[in-house]
Amino acid sequence: MTQSAPSEPTATAPAASADSSLSPASSALAAVPRRAPGRVHRAWSVAAVTFVTIIGAAAFASLPGLLIEPLHQEFDWSRGTIGFAVSVNLALYGLTAPFAAALMDRFGIRRVVACALTVIAVGSAATVWMTASWQLVLFWGVLVGLGSGSMALAFAATVTNRWFTARRGLVTGILTAAGASGQLIFLPLLAWLVSEHGWRPAALTVALAALSVVPFVWLLLRDHPADVGLAPYGGTYAAKPAPVPGAARRALTVLFRAARTGPFWLLAGTFAICGASTNGLVKTHFVPAAHDHGMPVTAAAGLLAVIGVFDVVGTVASGWFTDRFAARRLLAVYYALRGVSLLFLPMLLAPSVHPPMVFFIVFYGLDWVATVPPTLALCREIYGEDSAIVFGWVLASHQVGAAVVAFLGGLARDAFGSYDVVWYASGALCAAAALMAMVIRRPRPAAAP
Repeated sequence: MTQSAPSEPTATAPAASADSSLSPASSALAAVPRRAPGRVHRAWSVAAVTFVTIIGAAAFASLPGLLIEPLHQEFDWSRGTIGFAVSVNLALYGLTAPFAAALMDRFGIRRVVACALTVIAVGSAATVWMTASWQLVLFWGVLVGLGSGSMALAFAATVTNRWFTARRGLVTGILTAAGASGQLIFLPLLAWLVSEHGWRPAALTVALAALSVVPFVWLLLRDHPADVGLAPYGGTYAAKPAPVPGAARRALTVLFRAARTGPFWLLAGTFAICGASTNGLVKTHFVPAAHDHGMPVTAAAGLLAVIGVFDVVGTVASGWFTDRFAARRLLAVYYALRGVSLLFLPMLLAPSVHPPMVFFIVFYGLDWVATVPPTLALCREIYGEDSAIVFGWVLASHQVGAAVVAFLGGLARDAFGSYDVVWYASGALCAAAALMAMVIRRPRPAAAP
């Protein structure tokens, strides 16, 4: 049980002294302005801007599952080919994240995020003119994948680590839920556009949504509390650290250091299964699977949006639980419940929405990304200052798992005519993840010579 943070965390700069022996650093610290009593800490406004930014960027994550059938019908590309482009997108989304976290330490959050949103807009808009499958891989797979990777959860982790000392679990849950909120906003709209006007207006909508967020990022987001003379929420004032050169080298160094510890592989393995059972499977293949059973695309997309509603509730609640209970036990419970729900899904798919399907959607939505706050908490507990980059690599495994299942799911549908085998396999993987989570332990410090 963690202690509550003070209601008015402020910079704890010492008062100026007439003593001429004060060092320049001490004088600078003494000059740090204090926040007026009663005002909301600036960290919460930064978190709000981050939340809106992730919502705006969430449009791109809502589209892949809606593209499979329209592209298959218009270009006669196989579902495996389309799934491969989606898998490239998901893999780069994860593999870019640790380097993006290091780039934020080098160039600042604002510059990296603004550039990422612009790349997403360019890649999404360029798909309108594609005529070959390799262009889908390039535009949607590579460009949108690289841009979205820089907007990944490592962005939320960096903001949380810099601006918050207290309430980190809660803030992580709120920022993670932003993606679900974006899905809730954009998925019904994009499904309607695809059904009524084709997939091209939907792709342009994604591009415009990404561009519209850039001004908010540039004008309102700040890289560090010291930029505005404040301490982190619940912490004490610290000077802004110098830019860290060699972003790629640092990301790889942190990876090699973490890879020598057992908890890293357990965290990466469980999170790979998390990605396989969410982004790779349900987000990519639920709509076409439901359509195979006669359900209209708009109805299936609406069910995914409802998952987004309960995802917000589940993720914020998970952040609250993470501040109070053992993170590894929470992970074990989340994965076990998810696996059970996936085993029942093939029996629930039908031409229309019925109460058991609604129960699945609510249940699965509460568990959708509830794994993020405890996973990030374990990274922070075990790897300290490198936790954002380590979490970036763990997130990379999440997206690699998602990419593999996005591709294999399309192949399974082409080979067997249904997705049933994929649902059952994912349920079994979630059971394995629950067992892996229970054995995560903090490494013992090396014995003194």
